[in-house]
Amino acid sequence: MYRLLRKILFCIPPEEAHHFSMSSLMVAGKLPGVRNIFGYRTPPGAGLQKQAFGLQFINPVGLAAGFDKNALFLNELEQIGFGFIEIGTVTPRPQAGNDKPRLFRVPEHQALINRMGFNNDGVKAIAERIRTWRNKKKQTPGNGDTAPEPAVPGALIIGGNIGKNKDTPNENAWKDYEICFRELFDCVDYFVVNVSSPNTPGLRELQEKDSLNKILSHLQTINRQQEAPKPLLLKIAPDLSPDQINDVLDLAMEIKLDGLVVANTTISREGLHKLSPEKIKGIGPGGLSGRPLKERSTEMVRYIHEKTKGGIPIIASGGIFTADDAIEKLEAGAALIQVWTGFIYQGPGIVKDICKGLTKNIKKQS
Repeated sequence: MYRLLRKILFCIPPEEAHHFSMSSLMVAGKLPGVRNIFGYRTPPGAGLQKQAFGLQFINPVGLAAGFDKNALFLNELEQIGFGFIEIGTVTPRPQAGNDKPRLFRVPEHQALINRMGFNNDGVKAIAERIRTWRNKKKQTPGNGDTAPEPAVPGALIIGGNIGKNKDTPNENAWKDYEICFRELFDCVDYFVVNVSSPNTPGLRELQEKDSLNKILSHLQTINRQQEAPKPLLLKIAPDLSPDQINDVLDLAMEIKLDGLVVANTTISREGLHKLSPEKIKGIGPGGLSGRPLKERSTEMVRYIHEKTKGGIPIIASGGIFTADDAIEKLEAGAALIQVWTGFIYQGPGIVKDICKGLTKNIKKQS
C-alpha cells in the first residue's frame, strides 16, 4: 500500500510532500481501522522494553530529530508506535532556515540530502506546544472538568534536540544552548546537544574539544542544580576522525555525559556511485542520510562501544530501514535506534516491521 502512496508522494517536492503526508496522517488517524494498519502498540512481554540513561522505553525504535522539528505531530507519531521521538533541532529564536529547495531525494541510493538550516518556530513556542500536549495526556474528563493523573507507564519519551541560531557567533553559542535547555527542561525527557549539523555555517567547529567542553560543562552544571537532572546526550558527525572521536569520548567520560547519538548526516558523497558528478554538483551542499550512511554509522557505534567498554549508552542513527538493520546496530553496541530517512522510504509501518523483527530475533535467541 505504501509503495503506491510513495510513488505519488515522490511526484511532489520533498518538503511539501512531508507536510502533506503528516497532515494526511493526522486526519487519517481519526478514522476507524487506520491505526491498525500502520500503528504498533508494544505488547506486554514482547521483550522490547529498554532502559537507557535512567529512562524506560517501551521499545527501542525512535524517530530522529529533524522530522518533527516543531512538535506538531506528537499524537500521530505516538500512534505509529515509536518508543521515543526527538523534536527539533530547536533554537532560542524562530528562524526560517536556508533557502529552498533544501531537501532532495536520492532514490537510487535510498537516501536524502538536506540543508534545512535549523528551521523551527523557536524554543518558547515549541516548549508551550509540548506542555499543552502533555497536559492533555494527563487530563481525565470528570463532570465537565479535568483532573490531572500521574504519567502513564510506557508513555511516549520525548527528547529535545537543541542548537544555536544561525546569527549567533560561536563564542556565544553556549548562551543559546542554555536558553533552550532551561526553556525545555520541564517538558522533555532528555536532551541532545547538536553541534554536528553541516547546515549551519561554522557549527561543526563547536565539536572541537575546547568549544564542546565549554557548552557541555555549562549545561551539566545547570543540570546538576536541578532537583531531578535530565539525561544529557551529544550528537556527533560521521565525518569525525578517530582522534576527534577519542577527544569526544574523553570529554564525555570527564563530564559524565549520559549518552551519544551516532551519527548525524555526512558531508561525504562517496557512497553515491550511481549518480553522475554533475547531478551531485547540481544538488549542492547538505547532509546526506539513508543507506549510504549505514556502514559508517555501525562502524562508529562498534568503535565507541568497544572503546568505552559499554560505558556510554548509544542511540544509533544512520541507514536503518529494516529489522535486520536495527539488529546490526544493537549488536554493535547501541542501546536504542532512530530512523528518519528509512521512515520516508518505508512508510509509517516501519516501526511495526522493525519491532516484529526484533521480537522474532529475541525469541530465536532464547
